Amino acid sequence: MLTIPNRPAYLLLLLVLLLPLTVQAKSKTDPWLTLAISGVDEALSRNISAHLGSLPESEAQRRAFLFSVQDNVTAALESMGYYHGEIEQHLERTDKGPWQLSINVTPGPAVRLLWVDIQVDGQLRNSPEFEKWIGGVKMLPGDILNQGVYEDVKSQLQALALSRGYFNARYVTSRITVNRDLNLATVTLHLNSGSRYRFGAIHFEGSDLRPALLEQLIPFQPHAPYSTQRVGNLNRELLDTGYFSNIKVLPQIEQAKNTQVPVSVQLTPKPANTIDLGVGVEIGNTSGNKPEPKASITWRTPQINSLGHSQETTIEWSRDSLAQDSYRFQSTYTIPLSHPLDDRLQIKLGLVKDRYGVVQVYDPEAREFDTTGQLESTKGFVEVLRQQKIANNWLLGYSVQGLQESYTQSGEHYDPRYVLFGAGIQKTVRGDNSLDPKSGHRSTYTLQYGDPNLGSAIRLTKLQASYLWVDTFFTKHRFVARLDLGINLVPDGDLALVPPSLRFFAGGDNSIRGYGYQELGPTIDTVTPEGTLREVIGGRYLAVGSLEYQYYLTPTWRVAAFIDAGNAFDKNEFKPVVAVGPGLHWISPVGPIKLDIGFGLNKTETLDRSWRIHLTMGTVL
Repeated sequence: MLTIPNRPAYLLLLLVLLLPLTVQAKSKTDPWLTLAISGVDEALSRNISAHLGSLPESEAQRRAFLFSVQDNVTAALESMGYYHGEIEQHLERTDKGPWQLSINVTPGPAVRLLWVDIQVDGQLRNSPEFEKWIGGVKMLPGDILNQGVYEDVKSQLQALALSRGYFNARYVTSRITVNRDLNLATVTLHLNSGSRYRFGAIHFEGSDLRPALLEQLIPFQPHAPYSTQRVGNLNRELLDTGYFSNIKVLPQIEQAKNTQVPVSVQLTPKPANTIDLGVGVEIGNTSGNKPEPKASITWRTPQINSLGHSQETTIEWSRDSLAQDSYRFQSTYTIPLSHPLDDRLQIKLGLVKDRYGVVQVYDPEAREFDTTGQLESTKGFVEVLRQQKIANNWLLGYSVQGLQESYTQSGEHYDPRYVLFGAGIQKTVRGDNSLDPKSGHRSTYTLQYGDPNLGSAIRLTKLQASYLWVDTFFTKHRFVARLDLGINLVPDGDLALVPPSLRFFAGGDNSIRGYGYQELGPTIDTVTPEGTLREVIGGRYLAVGSLEYQYYLTPTWRVAAFIDAGNAFDKNEFKPVVAVGPGLHWISPVGPIKLDIGFGLNKTETLDRSWRIHLTMGTVL
């Protein structure tokens, strides 16, 4: 049987038992010592705090902390060039609560560098990399002696030697000499780099691609001088093929013989087949007021055989606010030729049902045009394209494409056929290899030509040029500029036979935001039995530009503000359309996801001032 004592005695006993626990818990949360440093600038104060270390958490630690204060502060001052510092300590002891330590420091005169002697013996001495490094060393005569800077310079030179393959590099002399009387110091760094190592045999493991194909990806000559940059280039070449999910390029330095470094390349192939699904929606008040859903599925086979063939097949579907469906089917088969990346043959075939512009019918009772749909076309095509990398990393492509496109315009049905010969050149420069590069630019120029004598309905020459520029200033301020130009050289009487896919339209998230995809351009009015028909039919010219400012709130979130302007147009009919708006971007692990809201500032012949929400994903370069 359990007996409970009388309540006052019971409570007194409980308090006695809990008292030690209460004192112990309090002692763990309250500091044992507080610290105040005065008399020095912020840099010296931080350095003194770093040398003193963490504040004590027990009585024993407090005694040890106080015992070493003088030595630690002196070491902190001398490491930054102050050898005549005066240190005053004042300690207030209390029976309860933390003790309070105040340190007042008078640094005294600084020791300055009289001269800096950095010498390299060996092959590294005459290399351009060493000349570039030595020109940027931030330790010069007249500077205040800073042992941290000295250690950084010493480590940088050693790292430079190792990165260039000088694995036997050793310091013959590395010292700082201080004259306290004159407050002067000298620095001596003498490095013997020794001989530079070279690449030995490169062994590929884990892939069933033909060895000759893999060897073509080695971006340097056999037995080339070793450098970590060349190792990185090999890794990047293998990654860019798209064949592998994991790549490890491992120099076997410990197995080097006669200054030859063997390299083990361990490869993990991607899955034989992958399927990517995508969904999206656009919302706005342009050609309609309902959301416009989108969906896509992409099937990839990154490696079909040991020759490195691959394929990619994409099906896309969308529905506009007027319940009109669009779809796109395209399959691309890629064959490496003389090089898996620099010389490839692609065979493409596809079937596309797309919509363009705006179609309206005049309502005499309301005395206005009502939107009834868009110009629709159905296109089938097959294309053979060869792409080659040429000098200065330009990518040259030339192709032949056969297409047939059906569409109805101004009440008449058209079904022209074309054989188009094309050529293009493109160059992309990225400041870094991330999914959201801080800087870079891309230039693209293309030409397509069709001739009745070569299987085309009419003679047509289509020229396009585009330029994209990205740069980041002061870490957080990023600018993106874009310019797209185009021209169709075609006789006036043959304009109707130019299919919509070869004309120019504006509008959409990669053109003028705030307007729907391809709904801007010149119009034509046609009188039909149903009434006056007004159609946006596209133009023979295109001029669209954009400027966007982005500010990073955090490394993964940024806000944006943009202005887009331009239009598609015909001769002497340029009517620019302007749109502005804000954006919110998330730099996700798979690439930037951007939410932009565009507001059109212009009223066109078929559209009032509009707004539109654009949700996109992907890098600009």
